[in-house]
Amino acid sequence: MFGGSEPENQVALIAGNGALPRQVAEVLTGRGDTPLIVGIKGEIDAEMAEKADAVLGWGEIGRLFNLLTKRRCRKVLLIGGVRGRPDYTSVLGDIGTLKRLPRIIKALRGGDDSLLTKVIGLFEVEGFQVVGIHDVAPELLAKGGVLGKIKPDEIAMADLDLALQATDRLGELDIGQAAVAMGGRVIALEGAEGTDLMLQRCADMRKTGRIRQKGKIGVLVKSAKPGQDLRVDLPTIGPKTVELVVEAGLAGIAVDAGGALISEHQATVEAADRNGIFLFGIERAQHGKSTP
Repeated sequence: MFGGSEPENQVALIAGNGALPRQVAEVLTGRGDTPLIVGIKGEIDAEMAEKADAVLGWGEIGRLFNLLTKRRCRKVLLIGGVRGRPDYTSVLGDIGTLKRLPRIIKALRGGDDSLLTKVIGLFEVEGFQVVGIHDVAPELLAKGGVLGKIKPDEIAMADLDLALQATDRLGELDIGQAAVAMGGRVIALEGAEGTDLMLQRCADMRKTGRIRQKGKIGVLVKSAKPGQDLRVDLPTIGPKTVELVVEAGLAGIAVDAGGALISEHQATVEAADRNGIFLFGIERAQHGKSTP
């Protein structure tokens, strides 16, 4: 475990997949805190699972709340990806889960944003405080402006503005967090398939000639939904995002400064620099027409 003492204000990390749970745990332990790590069964990666205090399935919510209470954890951070919603049968588990079943079933209905809000509610009604990355590890959030060595040109900034408008509209409908604009038009919007598959569609359009522009052109924007609860499901990019953007032939990536996560930050920036694409943090307060 990332262990040590168990302070009264210990934070519990409910860890899904990806590298972010490990990075958050390392930030916390690096400053002397001791997180309680609870992995989501079937989601948490193998390396992180070995260090976790417990790995629980969807049907063990009663055990989860008992563990949090026993370890005196009042603050909870939900971090990492979840590949899919649990179905109704997967939450039929321990007695504590069954007691809370009506609230759990209600939480499984609605869009992604609705689901996450209701999951927060499940913790809050039990007396826990759900916190966000900005509360416990703000250093993992994207900074504003040019983040690597490559600077976006005027054409890229115009595409960035257009893609940002598209993500705002997507967010209003609780559909997705990402869009791609190229040459003054939006060519892809993120749906339920997620950002990676959306970028693969962009690459396929180039291969089949649906996109005929040559060279690096176009921008991926990932942005939080308007009014989104920033404690969960922040837009996230990482080395894999860079790889897919390169395959799609895009010029760069932009995310909300202070409202998006960069997983494996150094590796992500280095991959972007190596492949000649830009990384840019959008500062909303200054965002009319963004300037690099």
